[in-house]
Amino acid sequence: MEYLKFILYGLIQGLTEFIPVSSTAHLKVVSLFLGIDDPGASLSATIQLGSVVAIVWYFRSDIFNLRSQSSKKILEYFIDKKLLSSILIGTIPIILFGGSIKLFAPYFFDNVLRSNISIALVSILMAFFMYLADSAKSCSINIKNHNYSDSFLIGLFQAFAIIPGVSRSGVTISSALISGWERGDAAKFSFLLGIPAISLAAIVEFISSFNDFFSFGFLPLLVGLITTFLSSLLAIDFLLKYFSSNGLKIFIIYRVIFGFVILLNL
Repeated sequence: MEYLKFILYGLIQGLTEFIPVSSTAHLKVVSLFLGIDDPGASLSATIQLGSVVAIVWYFRSDIFNLRSQSSKKILEYFIDKKLLSSILIGTIPIILFGGSIKLFAPYFFDNVLRSNISIALVSILMAFFMYLADSAKSCSINIKNHNYSDSFLIGLFQAFAIIPGVSRSGVTISSALISGWERGDAAKFSFLLGIPAISLAAIVEFISSFNDFFSFGFLPLLVGLITTFLSSLLAIDFLLKYFSSNGLKIFIIYRVIFGFVILLNL
């Protein structure tokens, strides 16, 4: 049962981290509905490392498999100094906001923001925000021509992803669309921006709850990480292909249903 539980955690985390529906909310709510333990903030953040590895692996695979572009152009895409600077700038807000909550309001986060009613209301509010984003006209901002102010703005919105139910990918993609980004590049920048944010969250939680990890067991945790990695690859591939042509509509509808189902079961 312990292994099955961690496989479930990994599937939920991997499939919902990059699809804009909130992995943290689903880890808590779906686990409770199925009658298993809420993994909590520490375990949730740790298995997110599988999602980080999946991002790196997915784009690494693209580098080796693309035949139509020269290696120089692809290398510039991923190692471009401006892109790395943008990711750093966009990560600053979530470090400051997340650090402040961790230091000054940890109990408020666990007892209020992770409550079912908070997750339900936030999910519905995010559906409305995503609807505004999906209705926005696509402009010409992309990874190559964006300004640092564009990445900082998306980073500000990413900071709100600390609140369960917001969804890091949902809020970053939506804020990018409202700012005038092209759909495909909005999703790609969201994924790349998530690498330091998710990694830092996992490291902080690991350090702050180091003793708790011995109770999980190494092998079940490893199974959870591998499951997260594999399911994250599927989610990344799906969103990149689906979102560019279809937008956020299906996820907006799902979020509203998800929120009301929680409210009806309080």
